[in-house]
Amino acid sequence: MEKQEGKQELRINRRNFLKAGAASAISMGVLGMTNALPVQAAETVSNSGGQSKLHPTNYGMASVKMADFNDQWLGTTKIVGPIKRFHEANQGFNLVFRHKVSEAAFKANLYYHAASKYPLGDALAKFTLSLAPMVSGKPAPEKLAIPDPEQMSQHIKDCAYFLRADEVGIGKMPSFAYYEFKAPPLEDMMKDDLSKSVPVTENLPYVIVVMVDQHLETLMASTGYDGISGSQSFRSYHATAVISVILANYIRNLGYNARAHHFSNYALILAPCMVSAGMGEMTRTGDCMAHPTLGFRTKAAAVTTDLPLAPDRPIDFGAQDFCRVCKKCADNCPSGAITQDEDYIEKNGILRWQTDIKKCVEFRVTNKEGSMCGLCMKVCPWNSKEDSWFHQAGTFIGSKGETASNLLKQVDDMFGYGTEQVEKFKWWLEWPERY
Repeated sequence: MEKQEGKQELRINRRNFLKAGAASAISMGVLGMTNALPVQAAETVSNSGGQSKLHPTNYGMASVKMADFNDQWLGTTKIVGPIKRFHEANQGFNLVFRHKVSEAAFKANLYYHAASKYPLGDALAKFTLSLAPMVSGKPAPEKLAIPDPEQMSQHIKDCAYFLRADEVGIGKMPSFAYYEFKAPPLEDMMKDDLSKSVPVTENLPYVIVVMVDQHLETLMASTGYDGISGSQSFRSYHATAVISVILANYIRNLGYNARAHHFSNYALILAPCMVSAGMGEMTRTGDCMAHPTLGFRTKAAAVTTDLPLAPDRPIDFGAQDFCRVCKKCADNCPSGAITQDEDYIEKNGILRWQTDIKKCVEFRVTNKEGSMCGLCMKVCPWNSKEDSWFHQAGTFIGSKGETASNLLKQVDDMFGYGTEQVEKFKWWLEWPERY
């Protein structure tokens, strides 16, 4: 953090800038760009799934286009070969339990699993884990007729927003996104014994994805290392878990199959489901999906179902071009887990940037300065800004290709986005004696 603190004197105070208004904007050459902005860039975008009455699709001023999901493309991510389904035992924290990372990580994860060493994080985590059994069940014996899948899609989205989701989408379920196996019990994983792994046999056509914001003001007040980092994750994990469990149960009450997938009981990988459901694009940070207005300052859960629905389409708002030139997450990653590569590499049939998951998870569970780490989320220009005309101008610029993205990154650095702590937003207490 000392390196970042040393840069503060070079920065412009953005809040004074915003208060100064048009005169300052003109002197910075910014107002001309904002005058050129469309009233609502997303008005020309029409996802096929039913739109919500409670929360119409809002991409801010980002320039958003529709993308495809087929045998060659998952949104803006290129598919170049067969994709093998994933064993849950190879998930990052499970690799720690299987002694595949380091002994220090194993001991740390065993004694205070990630967020649990911070008292609030522990309370949130235990509640979320209690929802593990509440994901599936038998549907009602009689199916209610669904004559209009688009109307039902709108209704499901409205239900999710009514249950306090911040964003929701519906996608065609990517068959390769299902796990090949669910992980065995913890005591077997600690022996690296996968013989009791359970195969995932579900094959439902649609996936409903719900997202909840991790809370902007808390992110702005946080260092990215402190105790609240893990609690921010679990704030959204528990909320999306509750929403997914209720939605799945509701759909079963209508007579259709539905399974919730949340933090304590997934049977799928969320990233491709989020892309399919029009919730964002893959980013430099591996499996983190960026949304046009929320960035990846979110956590998500899903419901797979055979309820007749009209799926949304993947979107393209320029995140791939932006991530290619920005690299702020890689520059600031304390573990060195995020790649600096400009070009993608192929892994398991997909061209994408690859994060070193072992480096990432080892740092998160052994971090002695806080609970986990949220620094990549904090510094990302798509995550770290309040809603203002200046930010809207930035999202418009950042979705216009590599040259424009480089300009936005320079402005972002000049204003210190992601590297400051806004003390007026700090509300939590630290308990470093627990670390």
